[in-house]
Formats: sequence, C-alpha cells, structure tokens
Amino acid sequence: MNIDNTQSQMRKGVLEFCILSVIKQGEAYPSDIIEKMKEAKLDILEGTLYPLLTRLKNAELLSYRWVESSSGPPRKYFSMTEKGELFYKELEATWNELANAVTQLTTTNTIQ
Repeated sequence: MNIDNTQSQMRKGVLEFCILSVIKQGEAYPSDIIEKMKEAKLDILEGTLYPLLTRLKNAELLSYRWVESSSGPPRKYFSMTEKGELFYKELEATWNELANAVTQLTTTNTIQ
C-alpha cells in the first residue's frame, strides 16, 4: 500500500472545505489562497485550485469581481455568496462530527 496515495486522497477530501475556509475569512485572490494553504502545509497547485474555484462559482457558492492591477492584467477576487455561507456551515458541522469521531477512535482509552 502506498502512503503517498492515501495521504493525497485524505487531502483531496478536505480541499474544498479548506478553500472555502480561506475565502470565508475575506475576499481572496487565488495566489493568496495558495499561499495560505502552503502556510498550513496543504500544498495546492494552480491547476487544482482554478477548476475547484470555477466549480464552486458555477454552483453559486462563490462570486468574484475583477480588480485592476498596476503590475499586470486585472485580478479576479473571490468571495462567498449567501448560498456559499449556508453550504460552508453544513460542511463545518460535518467536519466537526468527523474530526470528533476520528479523535475518539484514535485516542488511546483504557477499558475499565
């Protein structure tokens, strides 16, 4: 069994939630999202991020606005929609349940 593959699958499972968590903190430019993910030790490539952002936008969970840039082409900044906020709350509840279950199962308990 390949540990790298298992780790990759685990990361992919929480990627959408993590991206939405970054955007929930405030309007975000894709390179800012990538940087915050790297800081958290969750490396993500542009080739992975952009399709996810497009999918989330098409699902009406995100919106974006163009901002002129003095150092190149306009930049697309993403923010969460009302629908995205509701979706995020559901994901957050699911994450908390899952994290609690995993913690419970992986914590060493002595049987009395």
